[in-house]
Amino acid sequence: MSKPFASTGETRVKQQTLEVLADGVYAVTAEGDPNFGAVEGEDFLVCFEALATPTVARRTLAMVREHTDKPVRHLVLSHYHAARVLGASAFEPDVIIAHAQTKALIEERGKQDWDSEQGRFPVLFEDPDSIPGLTRPDVTFTDGLSIDLGGDRGELQLLFLGRGHTSGDIVAWLPRHKVLFAGDLVETQAALYTGDAYHREWATDTLDRVAALGAEVLVGGRGVIARGRDEVSAAIAQTRGFLTTLIDTVQGVQARGGGLKEAFEAAHGALEPQYGGWPIFEHCLPFDVARLWEELSGSEHPTIWTAERDREVWAQLQH
Repeated sequence: MSKPFASTGETRVKQQTLEVLADGVYAVTAEGDPNFGAVEGEDFLVCFEALATPTVARRTLAMVREHTDKPVRHLVLSHYHAARVLGASAFEPDVIIAHAQTKALIEERGKQDWDSEQGRFPVLFEDPDSIPGLTRPDVTFTDGLSIDLGGDRGELQLLFLGRGHTSGDIVAWLPRHKVLFAGDLVETQAALYTGDAYHREWATDTLDRVAALGAEVLVGGRGVIARGRDEVSAAIAQTRGFLTTLIDTVQGVQARGGGLKEAFEAAHGALEPQYGGWPIFEHCLPFDVARLWEELSGSEHPTIWTAERDREVWAQLQH
């Protein structure tokens, strides 16, 4: 029997849970669906991720509002994927912040990505008619940007640590509390989506820089919160392990003259024992292998995913 396309077979809206990570530092997890973060400044709020629709974002923000009524001054986009950004209007932020490359990607492929992600994962896009249009940042940077939280709260550092999940991923780092919001550069017990990735750079230099921060609490893009150095190290190692296994397997098939379908089957066999039970594994893997195949074949910049291309790749590989 053929598998439902991507995550169209999922109809249950996941239960969201808010956790207080430190004084004025919050994370909302959702059973393997996208995570969200918020940090209080002295008289304002910084939110990390915007979620897929304003309806979803309002429900998430309401959980934070049980702890603080401070207005959202800064809304930070960790990267450009539609399910992470299209809920932005619900926050009514003063400023939307992203990496310069994220802005470029939104202009290049924002609408195609929106159509692609909504088609792949409709349950995330609750009330899509509430989306007013593409989300565009007001402020961009290339290396880093610090937000003074005021009083004795210290600063929130927004850092570009290298290409990975996309060309413009950033993390939010609280040195005072050693709390890291890693976006989709690290997943905590959730499979990786790498359809727009730079696998080799991500698996090496970028994750090395993430590890070097020395976080004691890590909120990944999906999955549970890693608490303590051991759990943080394990989350980074699991992310790296997924990438290196994927790279080694697909590279091996290419080296012996095999094709894309063979590479997918080999990658599935290599990854499934450890990662197959994690959220969105079956959904992601065809797109992961297709992107890695073109990267290893010399295509530096990821091909734009469209709703039509999604279906073609799925039919070719995952059925």
